[in-house]
Amino acid sequence: MMDFILIPLVVGIITAGIYGLFELFARRKERLAIIEKIGDRLEASAFEGKLGLPSYMRNFSFSALKIGSMMAGIGLGLLVAFFISLGVENNGGMPSNGWGHREYASVVYGASVLLFGGIGLLVAFVVEMNLAKKK
Repeated sequence: MMDFILIPLVVGIITAGIYGLFELFARRKERLAIIEKIGDRLEASAFEGKLGLPSYMRNFSFSALKIGSMMAGIGLGLLVAFFISLGVENNGGMPSNGWGHREYASVVYGASVLLFGGIGLLVAFVVEMNLAKKK
């Protein structure tokens, strides 16, 4: 059904990957050259006490909370979409404007996953802010 997009998509992904690799190596060489150029002029005493992480970086990351909340939201969204589709199918409430059950179900599933995934991320944000206020 979507075969016409497959070839440009694969070519684009391969091109982006190759470009990313070249850029990665070029940046590495540039950074090493800058470090070598500046390294001769600097003294170790200039950095005394300044090499620690900033205060906002010392706290642990909430990435596990964010990912867990998003996954829980996606799972809840899939469950809600399943029950909506099941209820519409059993009650015979199919839309009469020419859409079939597949199109209706895909819209319900997509909307529910995005909605509940976003709600999960908002919950993670609120929990993170509450924990930050307690500190």
